[in-house]
Amino acid sequence: MLFGLDGVELGLIIVFVTLFSAILSGFPVAFAIGGAGVISFGIIAGLDSAGLLIHQAIDTSSEGYRALIAEGVRSETISIFRYPDLPRIGESVFPNGWEVALDRNVSFITNRINERVLAGPSIETLLAVLMFVLMGIVLERSRIANDLLTTMARVFGPLPGGLAVSIVVVGAFLAASTGIVGATVVTMGLLALPTMLRNNYSPELATGVIAASGTLGQIIPPSIVIVLLGTLAGDLYSASQETRAQLAGCSDALTYLGEPAVVSVGTLFQAALLPGMLLAFLYAGYAFCFALFNPSKAPPVALGQAEGEVVTRGEGLTWFLFVPAAIILGVVLASQTNVVGNQSLRVDRFSDAGQTASLRTNVSEECQASMIELHGQAAWDSAVAEQDEIDAQGGVQNAERLTDEQIVEARAEKAANAAPIGSGIATFAVLFSLALAIGRGVSPSASPLPLIGGAAGVLLLLLVDILFITPFTSPAGTVAIMAVPMLIALWGVKHAAQRMGTNDLIRVVFPPLVLIVAVLGSILGGITNPTPAAALGAAGAIMLAAYRKLREERRDPWIITWSTIAVVIMLLVGINFDVRINVSAVGFVSWLAFLVAYGAFLFSLFGLLYACWVLLRARVLTPAVRETAKVTSMVFTILVASQLLNLVVISFGGEHYIQQFLQSFDNEFKVFLIVMLVLFILGFVLDFLEIIYIVVPIVGPVIYGGSFDPKWVTIMIAVNLQTSFLTPPFGFALFYLRGVAPASVTTGHIYRGVAPFVLIQVLGLAVLWFFPGIVTIVPDLIP
Repeated sequence: MLFGLDGVELGLIIVFVTLFSAILSGFPVAFAIGGAGVISFGIIAGLDSAGLLIHQAIDTSSEGYRALIAEGVRSETISIFRYPDLPRIGESVFPNGWEVALDRNVSFITNRINERVLAGPSIETLLAVLMFVLMGIVLERSRIANDLLTTMARVFGPLPGGLAVSIVVVGAFLAASTGIVGATVVTMGLLALPTMLRNNYSPELATGVIAASGTLGQIIPPSIVIVLLGTLAGDLYSASQETRAQLAGCSDALTYLGEPAVVSVGTLFQAALLPGMLLAFLYAGYAFCFALFNPSKAPPVALGQAEGEVVTRGEGLTWFLFVPAAIILGVVLASQTNVVGNQSLRVDRFSDAGQTASLRTNVSEECQASMIELHGQAAWDSAVAEQDEIDAQGGVQNAERLTDEQIVEARAEKAANAAPIGSGIATFAVLFSLALAIGRGVSPSASPLPLIGGAAGVLLLLLVDILFITPFTSPAGTVAIMAVPMLIALWGVKHAAQRMGTNDLIRVVFPPLVLIVAVLGSILGGITNPTPAAALGAAGAIMLAAYRKLREERRDPWIITWSTIAVVIMLLVGINFDVRINVSAVGFVSWLAFLVAYGAFLFSLFGLLYACWVLLRARVLTPAVRETAKVTSMVFTILVASQLLNLVVISFGGEHYIQQFLQSFDNEFKVFLIVMLVLFILGFVLDFLEIIYIVVPIVGPVIYGGSFDPKWVTIMIAVNLQTSFLTPPFGFALFYLRGVAPASVTTGHIYRGVAPFVLIQVLGLAVLWFFPGIVTIVPDLIP
């Protein structure tokens, strides 16, 4: 052995040193990673051929090894770390020669490129990265951050540390709308840093809060990190739990766990929502407390009054807090008491299949013992009782085709149990009511008659739904009956919207807020997966940027406005009418609904193309597309290069060696803590992409193969990776900020400024460690 080290250990050291040297060489990271893989393989192959790399493997022919097998110890769990006293034999790190390993690596890298880059199942999800990047870059170039910073500084500036708090608020807002760290840090560094320094803010606090707030895009959805981690986590969790189930003596993970071993990107977005808000709250809390104890380093600043009517505190609380809260609470209570609910009479042609037992009970004795150990004796006994009852009733009832009479009975039963107010009408009523309340709060001295008329229209809308609309009312009849109260309500909402347009805060926040709600709401609500939502976000960002550009040029953006309305009309028609025209019998109403929806689609498409032309003429679209191509190509190139480096580590047994070391600890909390510490340390020298694609696949089978919730594991990793943007010397947020900071701000200021925020992120990790419900509560509440 060389230097007294095991051959595999030396191979891992060679890979790490080569990778670190390649990154420091100045070559693009994607090519440096691939080059590191080729070079390290060549070095390891040369040392192995010279007989200098000897791996001390357990002698499987020894009496000690055979005795362990005879005791029932599985061969997969026997390692030099668990049983260091077992006899060993020296063997080459490439048992079949480096030529065979090279041939396997070339074959595997070709297959992995095909699976994960060209035509694999994760490609559709990875396309969301491209869309989210385009969305973020277009929004960043539409000067949304400029307006947000100016407006939020006016709102929070008079508070102690108000400018720093406004930076956190804007950072969280941009994180939810762009998710790109570089764009956020650079934009806020250019716009906010000079203002904070002019107002006697400490350079350390100013640079620290800008850099930290910019990294919120890595955890607050839609996050590129979560998209990339999610595609890996799904595969790792599924494969690891299958292995865990087989080691437990069960046939598959579904049998052993009682539920499918599945985790999706959409679920991870739900899980990341509260942790992201927690970090933003901790950042803002630190800035506020810093200002209280150091008032001279973070003084209150008055940056002028925002446009709009002055509103008293009582009026503001009434119309901006109490009335909206009462509206939302009332709808929630109405939905709980079945006053508001679904009125659909849709009945499936087949009956529901019977419920199976909570756990499978027809398993081997070994699997039964493992399941009892995992779920508890009470859960097993309950499943056995459930299965006995099912067997007594003749087994699980299969789905059967319903007769016409059964369908009529099912529809009549649904109609009898239908809520008086449909959920769609209730949604319109809530949105209209909130708009009317905010419109009143923005301008309390203006005439309330239009808003009162709108409120009367909302009440009439609900009353008409209760009295005249039944589940058997046709969509066309519903539209005809609802037309008058809907027009009255829209008349009031129009006046409310005009009043809201006079308020700086609402005018600046509302358009991107609608886009965020549309994108995140569709994902978090389970309506669609991240890729279509990302496409919606990218299209919405283009239209929003074009709208702003036309307003800057003092041109009427009516095409963009009506295109947005056309999208709403298309969605409403598609939800409420049967627009299928490829069936045998198509009625007049269906044809009319199809033509309306198709016309709205064509006009919205025209609006999108027109928006692209506006941005192209304004020289915004071309650089945005070019930058999107650069970022996306970098991500995919790093993906391919990291696969090559991973295969090199696998070829000489490095991955198996690391996993055996981690599995030698009986406490899985200790294992996960070690992994988190390693990821935190690697964050000082490696980028998050390199850690995701190089390190996580190696340690993933261990940390995803235990009893931890995969959502919690993934979010903990994501928050940990967020610190890699702030930790010197290679934190990317520090480089971004250093590039735009004035000469008076030194690198020392930036390093000292981010140190407290790194500790805050560690504190955030500790909170999530001891209170995992923060991660899991939102996915548990949302079906």
